[in-house]
Amino acid sequence: MWLAAGLAVCALFGGGVALFSGDPLHRLWGTSAGIAYALAAVVILAWRSRDTTGIDVALAILVGGAILVPLLWMVWTGHGEPEVGVVANSATTLIKHGTPYKSAKVLASTTNPDLYNPYLPLMAAFGVPQALFGHGPLTDPRVWFGLVFLVVFAFALRVAGAKDSFRWALLLTVSPIIAFELCVGGTDVPMVAFMCLGFALLWRPGGSNAVAAGLALGIASSMKATAWPALAVAFALLYVRDGKREAWRFTAWSLAVVAVIVGPFAVLRFGALVKNTILFPLGLASVKSQAASPLLGHVLAQTGRLGHTLVVVALIASGLAILVSLFVRPPLDVPAATWRLVIGLSAMFVLAPSTRFGYFIYPAALVLWLLIAQAGRKSVEAVHVQPVALK
Repeated sequence: MWLAAGLAVCALFGGGVALFSGDPLHRLWGTSAGIAYALAAVVILAWRSRDTTGIDVALAILVGGAILVPLLWMVWTGHGEPEVGVVANSATTLIKHGTPYKSAKVLASTTNPDLYNPYLPLMAAFGVPQALFGHGPLTDPRVWFGLVFLVVFAFALRVAGAKDSFRWALLLTVSPIIAFELCVGGTDVPMVAFMCLGFALLWRPGGSNAVAAGLALGIASSMKATAWPALAVAFALLYVRDGKREAWRFTAWSLAVVAVIVGPFAVLRFGALVKNTILFPLGLASVKSQAASPLLGHVLAQTGRLGHTLVVVALIASGLAILVSLFVRPPLDVPAATWRLVIGLSAMFVLAPSTRFGYFIYPAALVLWLLIAQAGRKSVEAVHVQPVALK
């Protein structure tokens, strides 16, 4: 019953997007997904059997209506948010020129924000199929964003102790939290999966887990700087729970991944890297980002130089406040660490001068991953405790 109720809410959300959004791509997704959510809710209510067949039928409907229909139409007609083209073009630039970034000289003479690449080098990997084989249903970056998310997120749930991890991962993939952004853009989708995997690997103390977590979070941190706060939170958790040796071991492996992937471009194309990935997202480049929303940071940044300066200062101050909290009251377990990261990311997105509601898939997906994992772990604990209680 709870699943049918959740799908009904999703159907209302899809219908709202279809009716009130001013973006035709959003309306397309809202129409297709809203119908799929409604049909899936009916299937769940009508299927009274205790087996999972009804859920699987509902999931098939959701995969078709919330992802495949709108995504394949957008891919076929060449539509998508600008970031899809940015990723594809960065891969082409990487193959041709050995760097995913336009030079500082080129950027200084342009008024086109889409020539900027705010992502770190690993993100360009998702555009390589299109750069090599041309535009098509199997080469679009969004297809690979979605596949990587599904596989990595399912693994993150399994590692964290969730039951039926693949169905849960598929359900979250077709939910509005992931499906909406995946169809129109999707660059944040694979990153959040690796962030969840990193914290899943830290659930149980152990050196090998710290190394694996460092690799996972290092991969996320090599896609976009949005993942960097996760490194600080994970370090604080390991420092107080497993000791400073494991904390620095984790840090060494995560930074090693970043150094291998980002390091060559930082050394050879430092100016282009800074201008694309730091100055442009902060609104300090000559061309402003198209990311917009009624959130506080963007609203204040639009008031002028003073407002923009205040937003940047507030953004830095909020980051420092979270950092101080990690020293004053560090998280003692993964749930506490995840909530600390959720708070930090939410504050960052609210205050960022170039922001949009889509960024909130990070805290939303992290919270849902945590709740699903905790529910699975509690059910396992109940099974183990029950025989003892009966004696």
